[in-house]
Amino acid sequence: MRRTDSVDRPLGAAARGVEMTRVGGRWRVTRPWPVQLRPYVHSYAGYWEAAASSYRVRLVPTGRAVVLISLGAPFVQVRRPGESHPNGQVTGSLVVGLEDGPRVCAHPGGQEAIRIELTPLGAYRLFAVPMSELTNRVVGLCDVLGPEAGVLAEQLAATGDWAARFDLLDLALSARIVRGPEPAPEVRHAWRLLRRAGGAMPVGRLAAEVGWSQGHLVRRFTEQVGLTPKTSARVLRFHRAAGLLAREGVDLSGVSAACGFYDQAHLNREFRALADTTPGEMATARVSEGAIAL
Repeated sequence: MRRTDSVDRPLGAAARGVEMTRVGGRWRVTRPWPVQLRPYVHSYAGYWEAAASSYRVRLVPTGRAVVLISLGAPFVQVRRPGESHPNGQVTGSLVVGLEDGPRVCAHPGGQEAIRIELTPLGAYRLFAVPMSELTNRVVGLCDVLGPEAGVLAEQLAATGDWAARFDLLDLALSARIVRGPEPAPEVRHAWRLLRRAGGAMPVGRLAAEVGWSQGHLVRRFTEQVGLTPKTSARVLRFHRAAGLLAREGVDLSGVSAACGFYDQAHLNREFRALADTTPGEMATARVSEGAIAL
């Protein structure tokens, strides 16, 4: 068991810009990542559980890919609702591509891990594979990043100091991203436009903005982002609505109008399809990094 200091914090967590916050029964450990990673990494954080406690969460689409490096007990279940085949039992360190539906994760307790959220085009550079191959999939970390990723995970687990862990991680991410494939400028621009619009931009207008035919945009965008432009727009619109619902005093009709839904019924249908929940349930749920506690 990892030694802790007098306030039950993981040792080394207060060094070199590392910050800790208590989230339920876990510590969330963070540090600003280097400038060269900022266009590609949305967030990264370490997690350490002071007292082992099992939990289940539902992950909802965020428009980002995830890398989870397990340093302790792994998840016992990572699956889509209703999914029963062995692919639903991928555990250990893993990669999650962009998703257009919810996923349930169960952990037995005693978690120690590093979770990295990547922008779609950052994931494209890091993974160096068509993102469409990872859409709605959970894959072992080494199956995507190769055996060196397993070596990195072992080094991170053997290092008790969180600042030193982040140093190792920053070096590994920077080295791999810099030699990864460069996204097409048109795809980069299309994603930027779609994200800034919160998904409220028709595919035809996107194609006109980047100077491609609609069919060519769909093919290249799907290859490098992982979702089609239309599905990406749905996910981004949902994500924006979920963020608005987390604020106090908002009403569903106002959220529907602000996010470009036809009406409240359309909002309800999209929340059910993408997150297996309702806007009202989402507004009252405890949501953290795209996860709803179950």
